[in-house]
Amino acid sequence: MSGHSHWAGIKHRKGINDAKRATIFTKHGKLITIAARDGGGNPDMNFQLRLAIDRARAENMPKDNIDRAIKRGTGELKDGTEISEIIYEAYLPTGQAGGPGQVAMLIKTATDNKNRTLGEIKTILTKTGGKLVPAGSVSFLFKKVGNINLTVDKKDDPYAIEMQAIDAGAEDTIYSDNILTVYTKPDDLQKVKGNLEKAGLKVEDAGLVWAPLQKMTLSDDDKLDYEKILETLDDQQDVQEIYDNL
Repeated sequence: MSGHSHWAGIKHRKGINDAKRATIFTKHGKLITIAARDGGGNPDMNFQLRLAIDRARAENMPKDNIDRAIKRGTGELKDGTEISEIIYEAYLPTGQAGGPGQVAMLIKTATDNKNRTLGEIKTILTKTGGKLVPAGSVSFLFKKVGNINLTVDKKDDPYAIEMQAIDAGAEDTIYSDNILTVYTKPDDLQKVKGNLEKAGLKVEDAGLVWAPLQKMTLSDDDKLDYEKILETLDDQQDVQEIYDNL
């Protein structure tokens, strides 16, 4: 099993300007608000909230912004908006004239205006030859799993850390570019993350993701084109995560 998410595209970008940073904080704020709404405002009792806060802090989101987002979720701060999580399913043709296959995509959003979000995502995909498809058309190609990324120092043996992850309860692992990605059963994510941290391993990021059951590959030219599409989708203010079968 393998897979990845393009989480708001922000981890791979350099020199983020103020406008971009404000958009990033807005994205984090929505996730924090949803987590607090669904599970309460105490991160010690709400694991999903703690994960959302950790991600926000990793991007240097100010504490005041985080606190306001939590209060919106718990109802202490009312601003008249209601945020909904929606996953859109899409296919994107590859290569010239559609190529031999299609990239399957799950586009996770958090929005206070469903019509706006739907219209903007549909426009982005249409311009690139892609299309939204009915619910269930793509999701059956994916499996929901826990995802933990561990930073592996150059002095460390990635295979030894991989064995530690398996001992901690991991179902599968992938090592690439000094990052060991650990996959867990969804219900085991909190337990495995805690075990890894107790073992002294550095958790870079953790969350629930949709991993493809089978992967496809793109040519180098198609990869470049696809990355541009991802960046455009990432720039849409309501898009939170993008999963694909690459």
